[in-house]
Amino acid sequence: MDIWEVEKLELFLIFFIPGFISVKVYDLLIPKERRDFSSSIYEIVGYSALNFAALSWLIFLILTESFYINHKFYYSLSLFFVMFVAPAMWPFVFLKLSEWDPIAKRIVHPVGKPWDFVFEKRESLWVIIHLKDGKKIGGKFFENSFASSYPFEEQIYLEEIWELDEKGEEFIRPIERSKGMIILGEEISGIEFFE
Repeated sequence: MDIWEVEKLELFLIFFIPGFISVKVYDLLIPKERRDFSSSIYEIVGYSALNFAALSWLIFLILTESFYINHKFYYSLSLFFVMFVAPAMWPFVFLKLSEWDPIAKRIVHPVGKPWDFVFEKRESLWVIIHLKDGKKIGGKFFENSFASSYPFEEQIYLEEIWELDEKGEEFIRPIERSKGMIILGEEISGIEFFE
């Protein structure tokens, strides 16, 4: 039994590629440790099988001899959709469904850390960062700011730093000539968010 025989290689690729695409897109959307694909082969094949099950109506249609003969362009387009487009779409569908209340109440949220949950939304926010030494840093977390995501160390870049009042509760004015600040997660005890 030689795995490199053409028929066996084709069968492997048919059951590997769609699942691999789904898993790769999901990993790009949800912060987590780098996946070891050698130990995820069963998961990948399982996602391919789910993809084929969900699209079985289309697969049965395009595999008829008359469809291929009469619609070669649509045959190729449909195969491309089944093998590449749909697998890339399933992670987005899953994430949308996981936010839907009837389902969200019954499953574990896919994002593992509040840090990633807040910052993945990429909302423009005013922040006051409380440091472990008792100091506070105020600033803008807007479109040119950045927060790291898991599994990397938590760090935040604020594009604009603002002077705070004596109590450290109100934003007074931007710090002149400041180009922002990077704050290491190990120095942070908490972050307040404001619209």
